[in-house]
Amino acid sequence: MSKLVQQSTQELRNCILKAVEKAAAAGLLPDTAIPEFVIEEPADRAHGDWACNAAMVSARALHMPPRKIAEAIARHLDLSGTYFLPDCEIAGPGFLNFRLSQQFYTDVLRDIDALGDDYGRSDFGGGKKIMVEFVSANPTGPMHMGNARGGALGDCLASVLDAAGYDVWREFYVNDAGNQIEKFAVSLEARYLQLHLGEDAVPFPEDGYQGEDIKDRALEFSELHGDDFVHADTTIRRQALVEYALPHNIQKMKSDLSKYRISYDRWFLESDLHQNGEVAQTIDLLKERGMTYEKEGALWYRATQFGAEKDEVLIRQNGNPTYFAADIAYHRNKYARGFERCIDIWGADHHGHVARMKGAMNAIGLDGEKLDVILMQLVRLTQNGEVVRMSKRTGKAIQLADLLEEVTADAARFLFAMREANSQMEFDLDLAVKQDSQNPVYYVQYARARICSIFKALAKDGMLPRPCSDDELALLTAPAERELIRHLSAYTDEIIGAAKDYDPASIIRYVITLATLFHKFYDSCRVKGSPDSLAAARMALCNAASRVICNVLSMFKISAPESM
Repeated sequence: MSKLVQQSTQELRNCILKAVEKAAAAGLLPDTAIPEFVIEEPADRAHGDWACNAAMVSARALHMPPRKIAEAIARHLDLSGTYFLPDCEIAGPGFLNFRLSQQFYTDVLRDIDALGDDYGRSDFGGGKKIMVEFVSANPTGPMHMGNARGGALGDCLASVLDAAGYDVWREFYVNDAGNQIEKFAVSLEARYLQLHLGEDAVPFPEDGYQGEDIKDRALEFSELHGDDFVHADTTIRRQALVEYALPHNIQKMKSDLSKYRISYDRWFLESDLHQNGEVAQTIDLLKERGMTYEKEGALWYRATQFGAEKDEVLIRQNGNPTYFAADIAYHRNKYARGFERCIDIWGADHHGHVARMKGAMNAIGLDGEKLDVILMQLVRLTQNGEVVRMSKRTGKAIQLADLLEEVTADAARFLFAMREANSQMEFDLDLAVKQDSQNPVYYVQYARARICSIFKALAKDGMLPRPCSDDELALLTAPAERELIRHLSAYTDEIIGAAKDYDPASIIRYVITLATLFHKFYDSCRVKGSPDSLAAARMALCNAASRVICNVLSMFKISAPESM
């Protein structure tokens, strides 16, 4: 939470504990330690700014009615020197309610002004190294809507963790080895040969990749090399096709993700794990630890000993390691690089793989609990209330690149990050392009642009933002002003909570509420026409709201235009 909120609640907790000690010394309470209690914001602010259940949870331990415990605490409570008003209210059967002093509201605005771009950041994470691996799409084809959602969720989560004080590393794992690359090669070969020998002469493999991108890569290769590889050795032909097509596909991924404002600290190649021997070393480690056995000419891993439903093949009958073997080696590599926590964002169809991978980490002597997997549900693209599966422009399946031609990166990132990963989602194309308050990203951006236009209009009348005294800021007592400042004060706490829960969507909800509270404040508390001191204070509040909106949008790589 923000230093001010944290300071105020910790001070309050200490004051309550001291009051309990004093009440016990005075004979009003038994000399017994009270249970852990909670200080939280009440659902209804009419009851106060903070509520405490200390009396309620202590009734059994102290063998007293909660109301009498609350009265004893309140009688000995000393709130001088804190951010709270001296009087404590007792509500219902024994809740203790507290109200913040004006100095708290003043210091929130001072804090935002002093920290500027850094307001909201904290050292909660203590610089611990965290890797977020996300998207990691198969390089044998274009990225789809699931990758678009995973990209926004992963990148925004990484940004939240960074703001919460973690040392964050973004990584894309490129599956450039194994069965899918073999299938990629066979598919490319068939399309290349069909171009030169005819489709009837070269049947396409039943399990080959059917995408138009395969035809495109084969055609490009043919334009470069003609029929040079038509009669070449199959191995040489396939290798040449893959060596041409794979880098092109990976570069296209990088280009598309760059347009989506996503960059990685590393694009990690699976092939490196095979070439540097890490896959073989990992398999040998499992052997040494007695975690493997041979059956039907294959090497198996005893996955069921570590929570999986069935054992897994590590090396096939043909001697080739499986994708699972490489995946174990990859995660072992992550741990070896010193990451204290590794976060993977996978599609929900990989749910069965979570326990297997965590168990595999335990099997090789690492801590499977250091691996966290976020499962992401499917996303449906809709327009005019109907599901959209094909691009109008190309007539092909919707890809990330197609989406970014339809909507802005601002809208895509905001709307995809708006929903929790575990919830199914409909991405409404009509909503994403709307230029009105129904579009959530427009609504938030407009709040900031409105503040800019307010300042421009006031400047024409000679009214400019200026430093305010404490007495001037103390004039901000209207309910809408107080509510807005309280919300601004919670921003750091919101980031820490989002980091704990791996939930960037909570920050989207926070900034939407912030925009709503700003509009509510400005519609009821006019700047122009107010006395000079009050107008200056309200301009300071506008400035603070603008700063926090900008900080949220900047963190999520979403623009904050000054006019709309």
